[in-house]
Amino acid sequence: MAVKVKICGVRTVADAVAAAAAGADFLGLNFHPASPRCVDAATARAIVRAVSGVACVGVFVDRPPHEIAAVVRDVGLAVVQLHGDEPPAHCLGLGCQTIKALRARPGEDLVARAAAYDTDWLLLDAWVDGVAGGTGVPVDLEAARGLPLERLFVAGGLRVETVADVVRGLRPFAVDVASGVERAPGIKDHGKIDEFIRRAKAA
Repeated sequence: MAVKVKICGVRTVADAVAAAAAGADFLGLNFHPASPRCVDAATARAIVRAVSGVACVGVFVDRPPHEIAAVVRDVGLAVVQLHGDEPPAHCLGLGCQTIKALRARPGEDLVARAAAYDTDWLLLDAWVDGVAGGTGVPVDLEAARGLPLERLFVAGGLRVETVADVVRGLRPFAVDVASGVERAPGIKDHGKIDEFIRRAKAA
C-alpha cells in the first residue's frame, strides 16, 4: 500500500485545494501562535469546507485539552496533532483522532515515550532546542528504530529530493512535509507539492 502524505502548515484555501488535487491524504492546519504557518479559525473553517474528502489535522503545542476540543468542534477537524510536551492524559477525549509528535531529542528513549501515548498515530520529528517544529531540519532516521511503523508519520526536513529514500528505507504509515514544499514559510509551491506526493507514493 502506498504511503500516506500529509502536507502541513497550509494557510490558504488555494494551497489546500492544490494539495488535495495532488493526492494529499492529510492537510495540517497550524494553531500554534508562534509559528509563521499559524491560521485563524475562520481560515481553517474555509479550508475544511473546501477539501471535504481530505482529513484536516489541527496542530497544537501545549494547549489545554478543553481549548483544543473547542477548536475541533468549531473548525470541524478530523485529527488533532499534539506537538509539544503534552502528558499522555491530554491526548484523550478530544473528540477526534489523534497524533502525538515525538521530537527526537538526543539520548531519549523514544520507544518508551511512545508507549505511554494512547493515540491513533505517532509522528517522528527532528529535535531543535526551543522550536516546536517546522524547522526543515532532517530527522535522524535511526530514531525510528523500534517505533510502530504501521502508525508512524515521519517528518523533519523532508524534501522532493529525499522523500522517496525515506519511504523506501522505513516504510512508515505516512510522511509529513511543511517547509520542503514551500517558496517561503507558509507559502506553498504547488509544483513541489505535486512532485513530493508523486515521488512519495511511487517509492
